[in-house]
Amino acid sequence: MLLDTSPPWDDVQNYINGDWSTPSGSGQDVVNPATGEAISYVGFSSDDDINTAVKAGQEAFNEWKETSVERRIQPLFKLKQLLEDHQNDLAEILVREHGKTFAEAKGELRRGIENVEVACGIPSMMQAGHLPNAAPEIDETAVRKPLGVFTAVTPFNFPGMIPLWFLPYAVATGNAFILKPSEQDPIVAQRLFEVIDEAGFPDGIVQLVNGSVDTVNALIDHDEIQGVSFVGSTPVAKTVYERAAANGKRVQAQGGAKNHIIVTESADLDFAVKKTVSSACACGGERCLANDVIVVEEAIYDEFANRVIEEAKAQTVGYGLDSKTDIGALITSEHESRVRDMIATGIDEGAEMLLDGRDVEVTGYENGNFLAPTVFGDIDPEMTIAQEEIFGPVLGLLPVDNVDEAIEVLNRSDFGNAASLFTESGADARKVRHQADVGNLGVNAGTAAPMAFFHFGGRNDSFFGDLHAQGEDMVHFYTDKTIYIERWPSA
Repeated sequence: MLLDTSPPWDDVQNYINGDWSTPSGSGQDVVNPATGEAISYVGFSSDDDINTAVKAGQEAFNEWKETSVERRIQPLFKLKQLLEDHQNDLAEILVREHGKTFAEAKGELRRGIENVEVACGIPSMMQAGHLPNAAPEIDETAVRKPLGVFTAVTPFNFPGMIPLWFLPYAVATGNAFILKPSEQDPIVAQRLFEVIDEAGFPDGIVQLVNGSVDTVNALIDHDEIQGVSFVGSTPVAKTVYERAAANGKRVQAQGGAKNHIIVTESADLDFAVKKTVSSACACGGERCLANDVIVVEEAIYDEFANRVIEEAKAQTVGYGLDSKTDIGALITSEHESRVRDMIATGIDEGAEMLLDGRDVEVTGYENGNFLAPTVFGDIDPEMTIAQEEIFGPVLGLLPVDNVDEAIEVLNRSDFGNAASLFTESGADARKVRHQADVGNLGVNAGTAAPMAFFHFGGRNDSFFGDLHAQGEDMVHFYTDKTIYIERWPSA
């Protein structure tokens, strides 16, 4: 199979019960953010579309749950190889509809493939436990069982990776799965499902429905949906969590973030500067792991700020398929305007503008949604740009006297997604490890992105639920344990 990587593309399709179909409702154009041109059209699924998908999923689940776990993972092995084979094709499609660079797109897909690899180990991960003689002449065993049809609602910023946080684990544990991707960049999801179709899953086990908020609500409210996974902004994550819980469903809802980097005077400044700018600006800053508040010990603040400005100036803004590009386009013109408004707010609230990226021009792509790195200095923890998620290539430098004050600044945030520390001091690292109130923490790592065999952390307003994406948490989310109590009086 050769994926079509050159737009314009046909209208985006649903994949229901092993067949492709056009969503019933009207929708919107899919726009290349670097050119402003429509490259496809996505319709929104109706209630009838949703009902058809859920019914097909439930019927497929009734047989799939009885399929041996060894057989269930065979399509995953094939899927892993197919994703490897088509990684470049998928990455090119991702660049055209999202705007990030080709290298970033390939890295995103690599992270998704890692989750498929981990899910292939479900035969070991699903084992639950056995205790002989738990009571006189009684043995007890915990048996994990799948639950039915699950859904995931995924965001625009990682349309190739985040569906694979959920899908492989759901089907490997014996469930059926329905994906609702972002309507802003749904093409790579369709291409993923073309590959999934080739991998050989039974009809109805993996399905794709496109749509907007009404589609999401229909999935959440459907009686036959057992659980919901969501990744997106905090207000929507909280709404999804409350609505799904009110409907008696399992739910995990990853929200927004406001992440911090702490730089101590013992840090390797060259390394810290490079990783700081990359963390804040890679993928156009449209990452829930972007660290955009940089808390720096006063003794090195001026030197660090100067180096950050030079590193930020060195970043090339442009079209994501140009190998020289470091920072691609933002997802929509509306989002670009929102980021520009946040920059203006920073100026109005008194932050020092050290580097202004708003006047960037990309020759040949005048209609694209581009912003260059923007750096603020001497920001205050109470400023809007220090408290709210920006989701653009904007970072703020905040001086502090010591690590204790830096931790206090970090923990003042309403969010708790991630943080990073740059230091050569083990004592400082231990203090941050024990006191920082975040779910993902990196030491001398610009982005605290966990490998697929660990769960993706997050707490406070960054996460609603108790079982996270990736790793062992997914096995717990997609199964329930039956306790089997056994006695044989004649034995």
